[in-house]
Amino acid sequence: MEDLSEIYKSYANEVKLFLLCLTSSEDLAEELTQETFYQAVKSIHRYNGECKISVWLCQIAKHSYFDYLKKAKHRNHTSIDYLIKTGVDIRSKEDLPDIAMIKESTLREIHQEIRQLQQPYSEIFLLRITMNLSFKEIGDIYEKSENWARVTYYRAKCKLVEKVDLDEL
Repeated sequence: MEDLSEIYKSYANEVKLFLLCLTSSEDLAEELTQETFYQAVKSIHRYNGECKISVWLCQIAKHSYFDYLKKAKHRNHTSIDYLIKTGVDIRSKEDLPDIAMIKESTLREIHQEIRQLQQPYSEIFLLRITMNLSFKEIGDIYEKSENWARVTYYRAKCKLVEKVDLDEL
């Protein structure tokens, strides 16, 4: 087992990114990252090594987030600004201004539709797309099978295709 400070250095950014996907708030993600590592320190004796430590930490992060939601009754997941601010550049240098505006508008519409998906569809979709987690890792986070994660992701993708006209891209 790695030293706890090494675990924090190695996985804090990954946990924060995961929480950012869930919360859409950098401040809340930072706060919950701290809570996640606090809970991890308290329960490190229960880590059995059956899954990657990053998956175990994301499970703790997910539970910390759900605890936060229960306490705060905070269910506003409409912000998509963080995805755009993270460096997703949809405008090509060759695009004319009106084409770039259409692309940006479509991307915003897609992000809004992702946020409007029921749970766990939006979370599964974001974990797969933004963090490149495998279906096995997603299944581990939700304490479900790899196949469950694969089917849930596919259903989320189908729901998005129904709602968003991608012909504009």
